[in-house]
Amino acid sequence: MAEAFFELRAEDQREILELGRAATGRPAHLLEKDIWVVWALRTLFESQLATDLTFKGGTLLSKVYKIIDRFSEDIDLTYDVRKLIPDLVGDRNEIPASRSQANKWTKAVRRRLPGWIVENVQPILQDALTRDCLNVRLELGGPAKDKLLLHYPALTQGTGYVAPIIILEFGARATGEPHEVTQVACDIASGFDGVSFPVAAPLVMNVARTFWEKATAAHVFCAQGRTRGERYARHWHDLAAISRSPYFTDAIANEDVAVAVARHKSCFFIEKDGDGQVIDYMAAVSGYLNLVPQGAARTALMEDYAAMLADAVMVGDALSFDELLTACHNLEMQINNKGSHTKLQYPLQSR
Repeated sequence: MAEAFFELRAEDQREILELGRAATGRPAHLLEKDIWVVWALRTLFESQLATDLTFKGGTLLSKVYKIIDRFSEDIDLTYDVRKLIPDLVGDRNEIPASRSQANKWTKAVRRRLPGWIVENVQPILQDALTRDCLNVRLELGGPAKDKLLLHYPALTQGTGYVAPIIILEFGARATGEPHEVTQVACDIASGFDGVSFPVAAPLVMNVARTFWEKATAAHVFCAQGRTRGERYARHWHDLAAISRSPYFTDAIANEDVAVAVARHKSCFFIEKDGDGQVIDYMAAVSGYLNLVPQGAARTALMEDYAAMLADAVMVGDALSFDELLTACHNLEMQINNKGSHTKLQYPLQSR
């Protein structure tokens, strides 16, 4: 019978990670962190929270759809807004009827989410850590206290860009739909018959919604001309990877999902551009998408991308930064040429 990885002695775990590095070509510290990522997913999606959480983001693209060739280290999760603020949402759609109502929802989510994490998520993880005899410290973090940090005792290390912390980032202003259940395994799992590794079955967001969420996030970055690009280059890498995948055609053809993302962000993520004007998400998904930053924003993004490459988070030969932006420029033109160039009306009016 296979022995569980976390039940092995530390020196045996290190040996397995080193063998995994030799077999896969991936750094040992990334293989180690990946095991913790899957452990955390398994713990959450074997709990009573499973049907109300949706796994999304870059780690989803890496672990489930196998689209991106980079290590994605954090776990992005959506908790169904209808569960967190049922008194405000009621039986309505997840989009509020007015700007003032959207503000009420946002304030309620920000007020309730930290407490929900502490009261519902943290005990589940702590019980599992105790059961598995794992020495991990849990900490509520982030400016909005919407992140749960798992500080694990690392056996290996890289440059420091990827830290020995699993960050579970929670949002609760959407339903996470469309989504479906799928299997997730550790990257190292296939090479060791005598060792068992965590396996998870999370509820996952589909690629189309993931694509449009990342595309609109990149659009905002470009419109604002940000000079801080820390850990933002992943979005451009992921967009370019999706554009080369079998999922791309369906993603850009799914106008319903694109509009749903734009409507949602128009309610809950109002941003202003570098001139102080409110960014039009509807325009971004209907022919006016911008994925290529200029000036200082481009430099900041280039520096963040270089830091990603330095910690060997990419598998195989990564695109150079110029090649990456060229790919995203081509992607931008393809999407905009497909768009109607007709700005859609916002679904709600300010009060």
